[in-house]
Amino acid sequence: QVQLVESGGGLVQAGGSLRLSCAASRGIFTITFMGWYRQAPENERELVAGITIDGVTNYADSIKGRFTISRDNANNTVSLQMGSLKPEDTAVYYCNALIRTNDITRRYWGQGTQVTVSS
Repeated sequence: QVQLVESGGGLVQAGGSLRLSCAASRGIFTITFMGWYRQAPENERELVAGITIDGVTNYADSIKGRFTISRDNANNTVSLQMGSLKPEDTAVYYCNALIRTNDITRRYWGQGTQVTVSS
């Protein structure tokens, strides 16, 4: 069973920065996609940023130019550098991965980490 372990959330003032990290447990599989989603109270979970195994990235319009996603394929990790944070970025952030094993792809989620941006 693959596990995703997140770290780096917390409380920050508007305009500040935070870095989220996520590590997948080791195993014999291929992580085709890694990304970060977020969910604010009473909102649906939304994709913030994603990156493929080839390094192709995509970002939500709301965070373009402020957040940067990166991954380390050798260590099965993905990070999200968040800058110029706004109160509306407050949410629980979830690491997500699409993992292929023996031609079967499954989606895995981390436990979530709270990011709170104060005004």
